[in-house]
Amino acid sequence: MNNINLVQVILLTVLAALKAYDYHCTQVCIFNSVFWGAMAGLIMGDLQTGLYVGGTMQLMSLGVVGIGGSSAPDYPLATIIATAISVSTGAGMDIGLTAGIAVGMLFVQLDIIAKLINGAIGRKAQEYCNAGQFDAMDHIILVSVVLMMLTSAIPTFIAVTLGSTVVTLIVDTLPAWFTTGLSVAGGLLPAVGLTMLMTYMPTSKYFAYLLIGFVLNAYLGVPVLGIAMIGIACALLFYQQRMKEMSGVAVVEGGLEDE
Repeated sequence: MNNINLVQVILLTVLAALKAYDYHCTQVCIFNSVFWGAMAGLIMGDLQTGLYVGGTMQLMSLGVVGIGGSSAPDYPLATIIATAISVSTGAGMDIGLTAGIAVGMLFVQLDIIAKLINGAIGRKAQEYCNAGQFDAMDHIILVSVVLMMLTSAIPTFIAVTLGSTVVTLIVDTLPAWFTTGLSVAGGLLPAVGLTMLMTYMPTSKYFAYLLIGFVLNAYLGVPVLGIAMIGIACALLFYQQRMKEMSGVAVVEGGLEDE
């Protein structure tokens, strides 16, 4: 790549790692592609291009989110790469966006691998916790954090040093059995993630609502946004009904006290 120095490569790689850390830990700018594009633009000395790329990626990623344990293309990461390539090559935003999206797709593969490894790390951390070895538990959890940061840092380093062609070549040369296995694992992760989430929710108490949502999606083809709007409406009706019931109880109790 042209017009990019070692300091910029290091800063972009660190920025991508911080982006991953924020996604999995602090969650301050978790899906804000405009922010990460601006940061990459400042590193490359072209804030305007960074904002343009970030805004474009933000529009492209509206409604895209990894639900449960699923893996979705990392648009903030793609924004960092696209900004760096657009500014360094001078080829324009179109070339940068194409390369950034390619890196975002590579991230999906690395993210699935990292989550599979994190499963083993989580079990080991639980063993340390059960044994009362809390320092060891903290240390192995840090390994998981670093691993997730590398899933963003490695593609970024490869892309800004070797170019988007190498990233595309890596994706295309992966063996079929490997990509098929990742696809199967990626398909299972959302179900596992949602199941884990439902264990902490009052699912049995509100199972009827869950069943309604499932029927709407699986049999009637209602999109997720439509189901969410129906859920909001049900929640408002439920809230209003509870408020009426509580008001009635308060009135009855007040009348008994007066007597």
